Amino acid sequence: MNPATALATVLVDELVRCGLTDVVLAPGSRSAPLAMALHAESRVRLHVRIDERSASYLALGLAKRSERPVALICSSGTATANFHPAVIEAAESGVPLLVLTADRPPELRGTGANQTIDQLKMYGSATRWFAEVGVPEDRPGQVAYWRSLACRAYQRASGPADPGPVHLNLAFREPLIPDGDTSWCEPLDGGANGPWVRARVAPPPIALHLPPTRRGVLVVGDGAANVRRYVAAAGMAGWPVLSEPNGGARYGDHAVSTYHHLLSTPEFADAHQPDVVVTLGRPGLSRPLLSWLRRAGEHIVVAPDLGRWPDPTRSATQVAQAVEIPVAAGDDSWLHAWRHADRAARTAVDEVLDASGLSEPRLARDLVDALPNGALLFCGSSMPIRDLDQAMRPRRGIRLMANRGASGIDGLVSTAMGAALAHNGPSYALLGDLTFLHDQNGLILGPREPRPDVCFVVVNNDGGGIFSLLPQAAVRDPFERVFGTPHGVDLGYVAAATGTPYTLVPDLSDLPKAMRGEGPRIVEVRTDREENVRVHARLREAAQAAVRAALAA
Repeated sequence: MNPATALATVLVDELVRCGLTDVVLAPGSRSAPLAMALHAESRVRLHVRIDERSASYLALGLAKRSERPVALICSSGTATANFHPAVIEAAESGVPLLVLTADRPPELRGTGANQTIDQLKMYGSATRWFAEVGVPEDRPGQVAYWRSLACRAYQRASGPADPGPVHLNLAFREPLIPDGDTSWCEPLDGGANGPWVRARVAPPPIALHLPPTRRGVLVVGDGAANVRRYVAAAGMAGWPVLSEPNGGARYGDHAVSTYHHLLSTPEFADAHQPDVVVTLGRPGLSRPLLSWLRRAGEHIVVAPDLGRWPDPTRSATQVAQAVEIPVAAGDDSWLHAWRHADRAARTAVDEVLDASGLSEPRLARDLVDALPNGALLFCGSSMPIRDLDQAMRPRRGIRLMANRGASGIDGLVSTAMGAALAHNGPSYALLGDLTFLHDQNGLILGPREPRPDVCFVVVNNDGGGIFSLLPQAAVRDPFERVFGTPHGVDLGYVAAATGTPYTLVPDLSDLPKAMRGEGPRIVEVRTDREENVRVHARLREAAQAAVRAALAA
């Protein structure tokens, strides 16, 4: 057996023993040993994509939804660089990826050899761990090295406290494909009962016990862990819950779905300063919420890994791996005040949306309402997630996800595909037109590839709608070209190029019917950017007026 085949065979086998179930491969020559080993491995589900960037985000979506490491493989050269954006997103959002890049051997580096670049630590600080595996050699001791290395990589990617991407750079000398000889200088077999190295799971951390208080608030952002336990504890303590849609806590009687509008009303924000705020995950959608957090007297951030905690407002007073929220005696006036204002704002928001016809925030609200129980909704990182934050009503029974680690618009079609492949139920994605076009290669599926059941609902306002709501919109002369960026692309033709079923929805009442089907499919909803600005203005004015009236009542 040649050394390249031996290393690839052992590495794949050991990763499977550790628990690997999904692998995404971007084809290439130097990675042939890994590709051949994976094709022969029946215990993993193999996904092949011709575009490395699409492949990397597909792996990101698979790992994000399954919460398990997914292996990502490519050839040498610029193929490896195309993984970088997804590796960054995985690092920022704590998604376990095993990035395996094939490389030329050391004697070809720095010589101008074809497809040979510096791949050592090429993802910098975006990885949790990096290893230059070294050129495999036919000598005793290699199998123990390869198998223990695979175990270390899998466990480091998994976390459990700080999951994220791990990079193994694998230098292969030719020959790169099996030569028909199965002999090796030592047994290639792994352990008799599982992985070569078994990692011991640490005991649960000791929780920080808070003093009892009724005037507390639970804030839930992206990437929050143990959400249900904290929501239940907040409910017993009489605290309101302010959850971003992708935080997973916008459900139940204590969920305040209009917190963005409440906290953008100065009279309410000033009058409702809590004794303590507990934050899970990374809140970052609502500027009024972030401004309000800066004034919190006691702000406790829950972070499973104390080496990395989110605190963009620099307002944290304590950081803990776990927090115990005690039941507190007293009346419900604090919670009642939040819920009273929330009901008033909710009524105002819904009235504006119902009267607005086909608008982007109404589409976001109505889409969530129309989803069946057990559905997954993957949301674009720019306007769609913000529209959900400001318009979505509380509900149970769905899983909502977004790439809010680095909040880029790249790779979201592929991420949604990956998340759908890992989800046990129907999947949907709400994306803007620029986000959709940015990753249209994600629609390319080979005839033998697993096909996800996912409906892409694309909001097409012919450009970058979020910029119309930012100060840049006031600079009228260059705005349309350098910020608005109209494209004029007919999404029906984009869908036709890949044979993806496509429907244009002229009225929101047609949306539930249009979303029906199986496999990847596209539903387009066309909106107007300037009208979208006016709808958001009416929402803000109506909600704030309703909150002020509720405070005066």
